Amino acid sequence: MGYFLYSTVFVFLILSTALFLTRSHWLPHMPSFPGTSFLYARVPSSFSGDIENGLSSSAFDLSGNVAAGDSRAGLDHASKTEIQKIMKNRRVNFDEARRIYTEGRFAKNNIGPDGRPRDPKFVSFS
Repeated sequence: MGYFLYSTVFVFLILSTALFLTRSHWLPHMPSFPGTSFLYARVPSSFSGDIENGLSSSAFDLSGNVAAGDSRAGLDHASKTEIQKIMKNRRVNFDEARRIYTEGRFAKNNIGPDGRPRDPKFVSFS
């Protein structure tokens, strides 16, 4: 009985290792289920990668960064991931997804959509 258990565990480890190492070949052929996000998507790590993934527009142009040879790692990783999720789930363009993301961040920090604080003690002199 012990040999059967050890053999089963060994075969499972070999099979899972083979599937893990060959995931780049079979993962794109997996079906996507409704209501779930994509299984795996690499977030770009440079401004040129951001442009290729649609994270640039006429209002938010990154081509100047690429033309100037900017060596930074591109846009914020967490923000890019969230904006790409919004673009995919709500089927909106980059500018609209960026607006939705920014308004969500404003709401979390008690700031109105117009950019003014919602704090009742806030006093502004203009």
